[in-house]
Amino acid sequence: MGGKCPSRKVKKRRFSHKTARRDKFLLKGDDLVYDELQKSDTEKKPLPRDEDLPGMGQYYCLHCDRYFANSSVRDEHFKTKRHKKRLKQMSGPAPHTQLDAELAAGMGMPDNGPALMKM
Repeated sequence: MGGKCPSRKVKKRRFSHKTARRDKFLLKGDDLVYDELQKSDTEKKPLPRDEDLPGMGQYYCLHCDRYFANSSVRDEHFKTKRHKKRLKQMSGPAPHTQLDAELAAGMGMPDNGPALMKM
């Protein structure tokens, strides 16, 4: 009559919850995180207190752009595979930027070849 139950044998249900979908878009891009890591220690400011963030915004992983509820959860995060992979990615060459993408698509400045001789 109505066919199979939609919840049966469905293996990949991604982003079914609103919070999971929202978190995907709130993260900084790779290029912004890379720029933050390249700043010197004098330019970095202490984290401000924010009641809306987990742990009042005091427990933050700069590489993964995530906030944690307390220091023990953050320390457990430092041991995970995802964090270690992100560390390796951010310690390598600079990630691509929007300018790189535009140049690759041919939307950059035109290349008119060598300048003509002036007389």
